[in-house]
Amino acid sequence: MTAVERIPLGAGSPEGVNSAYALPDEGVVIDPGSPTETTWNALRTGLDEAGLPVREVEHVLVSHWHMDHAGLACRLAEAAGATVHMHAEDAPLVGEYAAARDRRLNRDAETLRRWGVPDPVCAALVESDRPSPVPDEYAVRAHADGDLVAGVAFVHTPGHTGGHASFVYEGTLFLGDLLLPTYTPNVGGSDTRMDDPLADYLQSIDRVNAEFDRGEPGHGTTVDIEATVASVWEHHRDRAAKAFRAVADAGEATPWAVARDLFGEMDGIHAKFGAGEAAAHLRRLAALGVVERRDGDPIRYAPRLDDYPSGVNLTP
Repeated sequence: MTAVERIPLGAGSPEGVNSAYALPDEGVVIDPGSPTETTWNALRTGLDEAGLPVREVEHVLVSHWHMDHAGLACRLAEAAGATVHMHAEDAPLVGEYAAARDRRLNRDAETLRRWGVPDPVCAALVESDRPSPVPDEYAVRAHADGDLVAGVAFVHTPGHTGGHASFVYEGTLFLGDLLLPTYTPNVGGSDTRMDDPLADYLQSIDRVNAEFDRGEPGHGTTVDIEATVASVWEHHRDRAAKAFRAVADAGEATPWAVARDLFGEMDGIHAKFGAGEAAAHLRRLAALGVVERRDGDPIRYAPRLDDYPSGVNLTP
């Protein structure tokens, strides 16, 4: 038995195969995966092989509210008599799932409308959002940065979601969707509650980069943090410059118009992620004085500079 066991779940996705983690000595499971029978069977088998059968699980830690990470948390906790733990910002989206989902759908639709997303695209997105097979309500224990659960420390790393948490156990960092080996996590569309998600996200990755060399992601296997953070920074610097150029070329543009310039035609979840990514970069550029937000509905941005400044620092 080792201190940490990775349990691969599912056949994979663009982000990579989901990774749950078992800490057998502490009775802890991190990010148990999506709410499907296939994943449930894979999780139970993996826990048995890790030396932590379901009946011995005491704590279920969830990095964030997205169902590919949180979907089995309540089922596992119920089967084990365990406790579900999340950061306080994300806990209601699992603990009050039914009511929180209604609020999320309304918030998403209104936010996308303000970003300039056409009404038919917004309506189709809401219509395609099917409820997950999880409890309408469940007791979820809410935590803050620095809290300890069975020797595992909460590290608040917002950006992908408002209450995204990474975890540290005996020097091992569990990243959730903060950093991934094959994919840059979406910022902006993956949680429409956030005011300046790109700033939060970049500060979060800089925080872990200052303290850790390697990390265990929520999809795939171990990442080199310094190299991955450098790649993510390059990605966002390039995207910010492209967002500015889209606004400058148009003279004035909505986040949706910028998203279409960046990504082309979009629908479904891609419309939400694309518009959110564009909106996140425009918010950050406005905070830095590179563009300005124009009052009105939908939101529009206009350039404040003739050219994109070299060496602009995207963090506050």
